Amino acid sequence: MPDLASQARELQLKFLLISFTDLFGIQRAKLVPAAAIPAMARDGAGFAGFAAWLDLSPADGDVMAIPDPASLTPLPWQPEVGWVAAELVLAGAPMAQCPRRLLRRQLERAAALGYELRSGVEAEFFLLGADGGGIADPADHQEKPCYDQLALMRRYGLIGPLLEAMEQLGWGPYQADHEDANGQFEVNWTFAQALTTADRHAFFKVMVKTLAEQEGLKASFMAKPFAERTGNGCHTHLSLWGAAGAAGAGTNLFHDPAGELGLSALAYQFLAGLLEHAPALCALTNPTVNSYRRLAAPPTTSGATWSPAGISYSGNNRTHMLRIPDDQRLELRLPDGSAHPYLLQAAILAAGLDGIERQLDPGPRRDNDNYAQPLGMDQCQRLPADLGEALDAFAADTALRQGLGEEFCQAYEHLRRRQWQRERGDISEAERRSSLDC
Repeated sequence: MPDLASQARELQLKFLLISFTDLFGIQRAKLVPAAAIPAMARDGAGFAGFAAWLDLSPADGDVMAIPDPASLTPLPWQPEVGWVAAELVLAGAPMAQCPRRLLRRQLERAAALGYELRSGVEAEFFLLGADGGGIADPADHQEKPCYDQLALMRRYGLIGPLLEAMEQLGWGPYQADHEDANGQFEVNWTFAQALTTADRHAFFKVMVKTLAEQEGLKASFMAKPFAERTGNGCHTHLSLWGAAGAAGAGTNLFHDPAGELGLSALAYQFLAGLLEHAPALCALTNPTVNSYRRLAAPPTTSGATWSPAGISYSGNNRTHMLRIPDDQRLELRLPDGSAHPYLLQAAILAAGLDGIERQLDPGPRRDNDNYAQPLGMDQCQRLPADLGEALDAFAADTALRQGLGEEFCQAYEHLRRRQWQRERGDISEAERRSSLDC
């Protein structure tokens, strides 16, 4: 692969955005002129770590963000600028609490077992007025607005260029639609290796927000901006494939025509790991105070929340936490729009690998309508009721913490507990608006 400076010259880039995503999912970046790229590629861009959510002190030295040339992405709306994902080094050593590095470590752990995680995300978002106070389209008021063609095409000025940009980047976008809430949209693109999906997910949020601003709008991935409307999910589709050099390399190891619903024993062990660790996973897949307004919420104006209320799995049934849509993959419906692109993939993989290593059994699937006829407590463990409960489950889950690494877990838990203590209780209007940038 060409080095970063060579790629920048070939793409005729004038600047690079060397970017990292902190533990709260906020992208931090420095704009680097083309002439400085060789030095930055070698040494990294320096940041004061305390100024971001990394659980550091002002006394700590510079955090160096080392760019990964494989992630270089020219901005479709500003083609002379390239975005590149970076991983963090402090005092000459890789940082344990660097989210992208954490995901890379989980992928290396999977590769050592002969597996490669491939995944896709459904990143739902609201389009709001410029002040974030309400949805941008006053004509978008149907009781069941999902797939509303007119409302979708009224946002063609944003959705069309968004799809074109994704095509230009080679992501393979294949559909966009108006989602279940008034003012809510979703764009789907082709699944990929999990690090690629995480990089694209991180960039997607920036791209949507930038293009929305150009239209005089505000895009929000917040879990539940409006009590009466469906929240923003981030449904995650998962399959393990044979890693390069391993048995079954390049084949989907979740598929087994002889297995129940066409899935292999490996897939059910991975699924069992997700069920086993679901309470602790919530601290990462549903990371904000507002996240718990989406889970187990009362019905919305459209009639359903489309979010799980308990820890269960089913076939092609969207009322459970885990769905088996076909004989190729699993769908985890737990995460919401505020989920961290890298921590989401890392935590899911750590939980699934634990299920495989311990050969866990998920038990029988449930085919009931879990909204109309919910499972009893003896059949279905409930999800945490708030961020505090999720953090308590995360603190107690020794197997998941061992998989993720205790140094990362301590830093993440420390910051999220501070957030929980600061924001618990009702979220004021000012706090709601401050959370719209998730």
